[in-house]
Amino acid sequence: MVCKSHCDPASPVLHVVQCFSIFAAMRATALISCLFAGFTLLAWAVPAPESVAVLYNSAVPESRKLAEHYRDSRHIPAENLIGLKMPVTADISRKDYEDIIAKPLRAEFDRRGWWRRGRDPSGLMMPVINRIQVLVTLRGVPLRISQTLKPAPGNTPPPPAKDPLAGRDEAAVDSELSMVGVEGLPTDGVLQNKYYQSERGFARANLPFLILTARIDASTYSTCERMIRDTVEAEQTGLWGMAYVDIANKFPQGDQWLETIVKTNSRAGIPTVVDRFNETLPKNYPMENAALYFGWYDRNISGPFLNPRFRFRKGALAAHIHSFSAQQLENPNQNWSAPLLERGAAVTVGNVFEPYLHLTHDLGLLHQRLLEGLSWVEACWMAMPATSWQGIVLGDPLYQPFRHLSGTGDVTKGDREFRALRAAAMKWPDSPVERRDQLDQATSRMNSGVLAEAVGLDLLSQGLNTEAVARFQMAKNLHVRTEDKLRQDFHIITMDRAEQRKDLALRGLRDAQARYGPIPETESLSAWINLLDPPPPPAPTKNGK
Repeated sequence: MVCKSHCDPASPVLHVVQCFSIFAAMRATALISCLFAGFTLLAWAVPAPESVAVLYNSAVPESRKLAEHYRDSRHIPAENLIGLKMPVTADISRKDYEDIIAKPLRAEFDRRGWWRRGRDPSGLMMPVINRIQVLVTLRGVPLRISQTLKPAPGNTPPPPAKDPLAGRDEAAVDSELSMVGVEGLPTDGVLQNKYYQSERGFARANLPFLILTARIDASTYSTCERMIRDTVEAEQTGLWGMAYVDIANKFPQGDQWLETIVKTNSRAGIPTVVDRFNETLPKNYPMENAALYFGWYDRNISGPFLNPRFRFRKGALAAHIHSFSAQQLENPNQNWSAPLLERGAAVTVGNVFEPYLHLTHDLGLLHQRLLEGLSWVEACWMAMPATSWQGIVLGDPLYQPFRHLSGTGDVTKGDREFRALRAAAMKWPDSPVERRDQLDQATSRMNSGVLAEAVGLDLLSQGLNTEAVARFQMAKNLHVRTEDKLRQDFHIITMDRAEQRKDLALRGLRDAQARYGPIPETESLSAWINLLDPPPPPAPTKNGK
C-alpha cells in the first residue's frame, strides 16, 4: 500500500461581458463564445517543440515509428530524436541503466551541443545551460531500474533500517533521466525536485540541471498512437465533461488532495460526482461523459472500468493513487495506469515501485495547475516532490487539456452544456442562488439532463439535499440514455446511505434493479445491495464443511 514515511528526504541538489444569451435561447454555440469573450487563462509559455527531445529504443522498430509519429504530431525537429539500442525489457539493472542509457544519452547531448556543463561548488558535474526542457521516452524504453542487491557484512543480517528510504536505489527510468545531466549523485533514496510547487512555467524556472520527463507508453503501440492523436484533437476544443472523484478515506493527505479537486471543480463549473464511502465505486457504476477521474485505493482496475462498454471522453485525464499503479504497462487489466489508458484516457500518472504517499504526485496541485493552462508535463512535475524516485508521467507532455477553459476553441454539440456550466460559474462566481436559477431556466429551455444533474450535484455539495433530489429526478426524466438515468438514482441512494437510512437506500436499489433490468450497469446496484444487506453464508454440507 501507499505508506506514509516520516523521514526527511532532503536532497543534496539542488470578464466577463454582459451577454448571457445561452440562458435565454438555445443557439448555444455562438452565444457561449460571446459569453466567454474577455476571459483569459494565465499566460504560460509552455515548452516549445524545439526544446523537446524524444528517446526511443533503436532495437525496436515500432519504438522508432512511434517517435516519428509523435515528432510529426507536435512539429518537433527531426534532429531532436535520439535512438539508443536498449534491452527489450521493462526492467534494467542500475549498471546497465548507466552504461546503456545514461552515458550514451549524455554523449548525445554533448555531441549535439544541447547543453553546457560545469562543476558546482561541491564538485558535481551538472548542466548550467540546457536547450532541452522536456525528454519524452517512448514505448520500448525500459521502465524500471531494479534494486541493487547489497550483500550483508559477514554472516550477520543488517539491522532494520530506521529510514525506509535507506538502501533503496530502485527507481523509474524516467525519474532518473530527469537528472541525467548531473553526475556523481547518490543513487540511494530520493532527490528533491526543485520545480515542485513552482508558480513559473518551466521556461522561466532557471533549472538547467532538471529535464521534465514524460513517457508515451501503454499496453499496445496502437494505444500509444491513439493517446497522441487524442491530445492533439482534444486541444482544438478543450477538455469538457464530467468529473468523478472517488475518495476512499485511507490517509488524510491523499483524501485532502481529492477534496481539493472537488472544491476546485466547483469553482470552475465542472460537474463532479463525489463518492466518499470507504470502498471504491462499485463494479459497472454508470460513469458516463467522464473527462476526469481521480480516486483510490485498489491494487488493480475495478469499479466502472470493469464494464466492457466503458470509455473515457477524448483527451481524458485519469489517475488512481496506488503504490504500484504503473508497476507494469503491458497488461491492460492489471494495476491502474495501463488499464486507464486502454479504456480511453489520454494521460495519467503512476508509480513503478512503492513511493510512500508524501513522495507521490499531489493530484490537487496537479489539477489546479492544469486548470491554469499549464502543459501536462509541467503540471505533473510541479506536483511531484521527488526525483530519482518512483513516479512517472504518462502521455503527451505538451498537452494542454484546459487551454480553452475561457471559452475559445472549436465548439462541438457534445460540449455545449459543459461550456454553459463553465460560463455560469464565471458569470456568477459569488452568487450561487442566481447561478442555479439561471441554469434551471436553461435546463427547461434546452431540455438538458446534463444541466439538471449538474445543478443537483452543486446543491448536494452545499448540503441542500431536498432541492438536489428534485434536480436529480428532473435529470432522470430529461436524460435519454438508461445509464444516465440510473446514475440519478445512485445520487439519491447515496444521500440515503450517507445519512444511515439503510432501509430507504435498499428500497431505492431494489426498485432501480427492477426498473432497469439486466444491463451491465445494474451490477453496481447488486454490489451495494450485497454490501448493505449481505447474503447469508452458504449452508453447511453433510460433512459439516
